[in-house]
Amino acid sequence: MQPGLVFAIIASYFLLLLVISYFTSRNADSDTFFTGNKQSPWYLVAFGMIGASLSGVTFISVPGEVGNTQFSYFQLVLGYLLGYGVIATVLMPLYYRMNLVSIYGYLEQRFGFWSYKTGAFFFLLSKIVGASFRLFLVAGVLQLSLFDAWGVPFWATVMFTIILIWLYTFRGGIKTIVWTDTLQTVFMLMAVITSIYLIKSELDMTFAGLVDTVTESRYSKIFFWDWQSGKYFFKQFFSGAFIAIVMTGLDQDMMQKNLTCRSLGDAQKNMFSFSIVLVFANFLFLSLGALLFVYVESKGIPMPARTDDLYPMLAVNEFTVFAGTVFILGIIAAAYSSADSALTGLTTSFCVDFLNFAEKKEDIKKKTRIRVHIAFSFILFLTILVFNAINDKSVISAVFTAAGYTYGPLLGLYSFGLFTKWNVRDRFVPTICVLSPILSYVINVNSEEWLNGYRFGFEILLVNGLLTFLGLLLVALPAQKKQ
Repeated sequence: MQPGLVFAIIASYFLLLLVISYFTSRNADSDTFFTGNKQSPWYLVAFGMIGASLSGVTFISVPGEVGNTQFSYFQLVLGYLLGYGVIATVLMPLYYRMNLVSIYGYLEQRFGFWSYKTGAFFFLLSKIVGASFRLFLVAGVLQLSLFDAWGVPFWATVMFTIILIWLYTFRGGIKTIVWTDTLQTVFMLMAVITSIYLIKSELDMTFAGLVDTVTESRYSKIFFWDWQSGKYFFKQFFSGAFIAIVMTGLDQDMMQKNLTCRSLGDAQKNMFSFSIVLVFANFLFLSLGALLFVYVESKGIPMPARTDDLYPMLAVNEFTVFAGTVFILGIIAAAYSSADSALTGLTTSFCVDFLNFAEKKEDIKKKTRIRVHIAFSFILFLTILVFNAINDKSVISAVFTAAGYTYGPLLGLYSFGLFTKWNVRDRFVPTICVLSPILSYVINVNSEEWLNGYRFGFEILLVNGLLTFLGLLLVALPAQKKQ
């Protein structure tokens, strides 16, 4: 594709987001930014969350990973259903009953000051890492399709991407994001459907032939039963359930959207409908991955060195201009749908959890909120540059590996709070939550030697959460006591 066309697509899309931002942020205040004034229609939130959950990682890495791991990722996706069920029936009623702006306020009421700050800190760390990985992936595509041709360095591409996100989120916050996520979901799904249709046409297939090609290909195996493999079904399924719980239910970014619904009932309808549609959307991406490999093989096109580059390479260099245009829209939507809400979630958590926003006047809140928003934009920028310097693996693996270590303490804290009646010696909680990821890493590195060849996959998250839970047991107090 011509760089000028790519730039025109980006500029048009960005202008559309600014128009949405203008209408959704009129008369906006801090309540609008943090809670959307609790007026979001549940079906709008549900549809928009599909795009935010898929993100650029799913958009690029999931189709590319099909060549390495077949459809085993779908085992993880099936586990999501169990996790989202727990969120809707256990966590959401808790958050609505306590009328929380930041979900980590629960930890303060349950355990105390240090537990509260520790939970919020681990969210900030987790979200910075996860959002940076996702933005890195998308910035790389923009670099390949546009900025390399103009001689623009990668750091400038990243800065450009983050500035655009900041401009349309700094006023309306979560209210704007609920609407822009809906638009972004449309473009993401349109991109994958268009790509599948194009491959079907290029390979002269009927719809039935398309289905047969996917199901009969060597990439379509879903279930794996070797217990020592990282693709073992029960590892993947339960890892998926817990990943959904921690990366949605214990994540301020994702739950902030749910908490903008008018009532608990609306939020639960949103969660149930979103989770079902998300399963079908992920299967669509996996099917696209199989077709991409079939297409490359049938056309004799050389494979790129990294599977993450397969879909972008074909869309930009091999597909029609229309398909390439839709792909660019999809990848931009993927970037913004996860990064914009991440930036808003980081700003919300820091303002509410660390700056005691409830006690400040509105004019001070606005100035402080904008400064924090700028600061986190800069932190994301620096983190992406660091990741660019050291990355040597598939981005999807990096995201979930990082999540296994940084979300584990949150899983342990909330599990202990919800499933026991004990209190804890609050001052020891930060130490426990730092030691648990370190011990998990040591166990993971040595697991094959210590556990008769067993290799951990995404289930390292469960180990991390269990270690945190056991650590809290060591400093537990009777229910009536609190320190």
